[in-house]
Amino acid sequence: MKSQLHTILGANGATGIGIIRELKIRKLPIRAVSRSQKPQDGMETMQADLLNPQATRDAVKGSGYVYLAVGLPYSSQIWNKQWPVIMQNVIEACSENDATLIFLDNMYMYEHPLPVPFDEDQSQKTSTVKGKIRKKISSMLLNAISRGKIDGVIGRAADFYGSHAQNSLFYISFLERMLDGKNPQLLVKPDVLHTYANTTDNGRALVELALDSTTYGQVWHLPVGKPITFHEILDICNKQLDSDFKLSVIASPVRKILMLFMKPLRELEEMRYQFDQPYVMSWKKFRNHFPDFKVTTYKDGIRDMIKTLGK
Repeated sequence: MKSQLHTILGANGATGIGIIRELKIRKLPIRAVSRSQKPQDGMETMQADLLNPQATRDAVKGSGYVYLAVGLPYSSQIWNKQWPVIMQNVIEACSENDATLIFLDNMYMYEHPLPVPFDEDQSQKTSTVKGKIRKKISSMLLNAISRGKIDGVIGRAADFYGSHAQNSLFYISFLERMLDGKNPQLLVKPDVLHTYANTTDNGRALVELALDSTTYGQVWHLPVGKPITFHEILDICNKQLDSDFKLSVIASPVRKILMLFMKPLRELEEMRYQFDQPYVMSWKKFRNHFPDFKVTTYKDGIRDMIKTLGK
């Protein structure tokens, strides 16, 4: 009989927290795993380095469902070195335990310019370094599934926001500055439509996929809110904070100078295309399969973000 233990790898991340929340609601047994996991009431906790095969096997042992929701530092060099190792270690550990692997993926592998909207059939002839890495590791999982080595499913999330989303573009230099009493700043165009995934919705959706075996072996776009601009986001944030902050955009010449001194900006540059044109992700496939799924509104999602990240 299949184990009912749900193990979250990357349990301290925003989506990992969302997965745990949903599993608690469903009263399912939980093991929370991260590199620096602290004890939590109502669940088993472990620390593990997923670059270590034995540590990964120990983390997964006895699991029926394993959620790979790890976040690595935003560096092509680190991703290229570590992601394939982590994916291989987790696949092997899941195979040994007959555990289903649920992988939280992103959209970087898709070829651009992106159609409006784009879905799971979008070409993956990406030209970006990070996109090629994401394509490689998702292909590793899909190949393992097609060979019958493991059961698994991929949930691809758009750029995220919401509860505990400290690494979101919603937060960095935007809501973060507003919470410090400063006007928000942007490195991208403020008036381009973009779809975002709420972290709590990500967690709920991944659990739905895990518990429905008819979804296995496929890629699913996770739910997103309606397309929205940063001007609209600012309006919602101002209403939540009872403030009147104004948005400023860092000019391209200034951005290029900053890139000389700030590695995170250099890392982000190859993905700027996502904000130079409308980025409208379709989640029709998921919505048709789970018609009762309700997406968190931006108003509620930003409220939760302020509550969990407020200073």
